[in-house]
Amino acid sequence: MDSVGNQTKAKESSYRKDVSDPNSETSLIFSVKEEVGSLADALKIFKKHGINLTFIESRVSQGKDDGYEFVITCQNTNEQVSDVVNDLKTELGSAVLILSRDKEKKDAIASCGSPSAPWFPRHIEDLDQFANQILTYGSELDADHPGFKDQVYRARRKEFADIAFNYRHGQPIPRVTYTEEERKTWGTIFNKLTNLFPTHACREFNRVFPLLQENCGYTADSIPQLEDISQFLQKTTGFRLRPVAGLLSSRDFLAGLAFRVFHSTQYIRHPSMPLYTPEPDVCHELIGHVPLFSDPAFAQFSQEIGLASLGAPDEWIEKLATCYWFTVEFGLCRQEGELKAYGAGLLSSFGELQYCLSDKPKVQEFDPIKTGEQKYPITEYQPIYFATESFESAKSKMQALCELIPRPFSVRYNPYTLSVEVLDTKDKLLQFAHQMQGDFSILKDALNRIL
Repeated sequence: MDSVGNQTKAKESSYRKDVSDPNSETSLIFSVKEEVGSLADALKIFKKHGINLTFIESRVSQGKDDGYEFVITCQNTNEQVSDVVNDLKTELGSAVLILSRDKEKKDAIASCGSPSAPWFPRHIEDLDQFANQILTYGSELDADHPGFKDQVYRARRKEFADIAFNYRHGQPIPRVTYTEEERKTWGTIFNKLTNLFPTHACREFNRVFPLLQENCGYTADSIPQLEDISQFLQKTTGFRLRPVAGLLSSRDFLAGLAFRVFHSTQYIRHPSMPLYTPEPDVCHELIGHVPLFSDPAFAQFSQEIGLASLGAPDEWIEKLATCYWFTVEFGLCRQEGELKAYGAGLLSSFGELQYCLSDKPKVQEFDPIKTGEQKYPITEYQPIYFATESFESAKSKMQALCELIPRPFSVRYNPYTLSVEVLDTKDKLLQFAHQMQGDFSILKDALNRIL
């Protein structure tokens, strides 16, 4: 990630394929007839093939009035899941939907004729299952990284990686004592950027940035702590931070946004090049990303992209990741007749923040269908940016795109249980409608009291 100004050799895309994990869990959704012993018969099939179940849930069948569906999660301890699917279909007449993180296994199971979808987390704790499956960097650095030959810096990176690898949801994020050199690097970047924000950043960013200075220790002399920021965000929009050692796959990163979780690094770039980093670092995360996560409209927009990614096919993950790139990372908006920056890659880059508002790049209207196909470099200034009228407008356009994603269900986030609900039965839709009626009743009552 080019964070503050230098340019290097361009790459074609930042889309990162997810890791195929043969040791991950697989979920099956299957139907059975409503008769005594139907569940016992199904469980016998799993036992026969040596499949260990870790979760099971029952519900009224979506398509059959006289049947039930079961949602189960099983460990991928062997290659017998496809045999289970075949037996469920032939012996019990079940319809089966497969959710798997391992692409090869998912494709193998799907070859038996059952629909499949990529596995996705259902509860915020499920993020623990993939948060450490980073694709690049962490404590290991590429040969062209500024800190590759610096053994002290590499040892320091390992300290940060260990924090992320050992972290689990619900724990406080460990505090870091940053060195004087690290604070100096932060201060150089902080001072240069804050001078530009009043004239270059969008009004929402300039509204919330002072709140971070007041509540989270944003100063030129100290690097804020992730735990303090996470607590602040939870009180404002329900977002929270989670430490990560390096780059996640696009699917995993977007899945975190569905739960209003932003995976954030804690390490800082090498001091030899304070105005450049080949990867996201704490300056990019805390200065570029975090402020707008405390804006309700932007937080909702970010979560919409995350929810759309759950269970989406690989080609759609790439489209969503590209839309994310041109909005959350490098987005522009129009305010009072002028272009302003709201993308984190711009707001954390002293050089590109000035460049993006000049007459050098092209600026096009944000259209997710077209934007999702746009190619782009990841280590040089963008030749094309996309502008939107507002976060609400961008969200509406993204929702229209998401309706085209081919998946056999819809999802919604339940902020009370910190879980994602799969809306695939009539009962769940009715329950959702009842909840909406309650909200509308509150809205009606409030309007009557005000008007």
